[in-house]
Amino acid sequence: MPISRYYDVKRDEKGERYLEPYVTGFLLLRLPLLNKGTAFTEEERRLLGLEGLLPPHVHTLEEQKERVYRRYRLIQSPLEKHIYLRHLQDRNEVLFYALVVDHLEEMLPILYTPTVGEAVREFSHIYRYPRGFTASTKNIDRIDEALQNVPLEDVRLIVATDSSAILGIGDQGYGGMAISIGKLTLYTAAGGVGPDKTLPVELDVGTDREDLLKDPLYLGVRHRRLRGEEYFRFLDRFVEAVRRRYPKALIQWEDFAKETAFQVLERYRKVIPSFNDDIQGTGAVALAGVLSACRLKGERLSDQVVVVYGAGAGGIGVAWALVEGMKREGLSEEEAKARVLVLDSKGLLVEGRSMEDYKRPYAQRPERLWGWRFAGEYPNLLETITNARATVLLGLSGQAGSFTEPVVRAMLANTPRPVIFPLSNPTSATEALPDDLVYWTEGRALVAAGSPFPPVGFKGRTVPIGQGNNAFVFPGLGLGAVLSRAREVTDGMVLEAAYALYDYTREHFPERIYPPVGRLREVSPYVAARVMQRALEEGVAEEARVQGLTLEALLDFVKSRFWEPRYLPYRPAPVI
Repeated sequence: MPISRYYDVKRDEKGERYLEPYVTGFLLLRLPLLNKGTAFTEEERRLLGLEGLLPPHVHTLEEQKERVYRRYRLIQSPLEKHIYLRHLQDRNEVLFYALVVDHLEEMLPILYTPTVGEAVREFSHIYRYPRGFTASTKNIDRIDEALQNVPLEDVRLIVATDSSAILGIGDQGYGGMAISIGKLTLYTAAGGVGPDKTLPVELDVGTDREDLLKDPLYLGVRHRRLRGEEYFRFLDRFVEAVRRRYPKALIQWEDFAKETAFQVLERYRKVIPSFNDDIQGTGAVALAGVLSACRLKGERLSDQVVVVYGAGAGGIGVAWALVEGMKREGLSEEEAKARVLVLDSKGLLVEGRSMEDYKRPYAQRPERLWGWRFAGEYPNLLETITNARATVLLGLSGQAGSFTEPVVRAMLANTPRPVIFPLSNPTSATEALPDDLVYWTEGRALVAAGSPFPPVGFKGRTVPIGQGNNAFVFPGLGLGAVLSRAREVTDGMVLEAAYALYDYTREHFPERIYPPVGRLREVSPYVAARVMQRALEEGVAEEARVQGLTLEALLDFVKSRFWEPRYLPYRPAPVI
């Protein structure tokens, strides 16, 4: 079966890839996966009915990149830059990715966090061109028929969101489609997944935002969110339809609200290959960063006392990963959990207090608090840090400025080199600014953040600020699962991604907590190969071609299938 009803990718007698289009002329120029713009050769223009529809001069891809990048640099507003790049993606996919790959570190904050938060908020107002698939309460009864309208026949990677908890900005209704598009942009730009193998999905089950429901320009369905059994019936039908239409696809669940995120993950992870980046990806990235910080301190992870501030999907995912990391170093589960203290808006999680079910595994036993001093019913952040003598502080609360100077100085009182990661996104939600963390700790803190920040100058030296970006993990995790045909994304595969990132950093950037974002295309293949190796060890890899391969051979396998943004030659389909 062709890749699309509009074209196929084939190989010639020498094994070289080429495109066989099933459309010509004006229509071909309107399909972003096919359009080369001014780079169509003179012969292609004649064969494909394009003569007279394009300027006469034939440009190279390099010349096209120079033109669009010049225009990009003239734009001042981050949101307008985002809109410009999205418009380019909707015109010419190869040119878009070629530009992004060349300027990955510069453009990642524009295409994803922090700018994507604003794009989500404004999605209905800046909408220009359809992209992705929407499963809504209006079409869920015809979901199989609707999925047949997607013009791609071999989708391998789906990012699906119900938009109930976007970044740190909450329910965004239909605007969450921008998150699915953004994540899949990174799968291609950083993870080498071909754009015609991806599908962004919005699960439009409604919104509880009154302002969106009353906005005449709002694009989503206009009713309150589905809940309970009705909500899960909707998701069941979506998952079943995806399995029928795309039996080789993996789903990344994205930005689901707290408890729902865990329920969705557990309900479907053995039904269809799937994972939740907010829980598992965030946990893996945080674990890799804390391991690197411990190495820089000359200490072990299992020697640390960690405070996780924020008990949503991300916070609990981080707590899970850290506990698993400590267990790997020899601690029992009980010992590890005693060293990972999680706080929500009411204070420290302690057995016996009211909390959601998904938080209970990380509640401290009451005897852990014997001898502690605290004013309220449960210890707050500062009291927990002081009494537990915390050495690592991780922020996943979405509460801007919550790591105050007294909190940070309390960390410094416990250890000569505190590890402090304000990981909340977007930038407006970060728990502290890296400049403040460096100055309040007299340059001794090991700092990483969820959003990009420039290095901090302190007393004649430059302190790099690592970015704990999930893009270091999820593209490689997804790619490895897809290439190995894993029937399940196991916890072991997620943890292997974390240790792969840690090992890559240790080998290539031993003085840093995370690699530079510009090295994502080097990190992802290595993460993917390690994930595949773990899938093989656990017996969940079904791809025959990878059975028995060494890590080096797996890495070669990944690199040979890593999509590169370059134009392929065209050969029209033979006339029968």
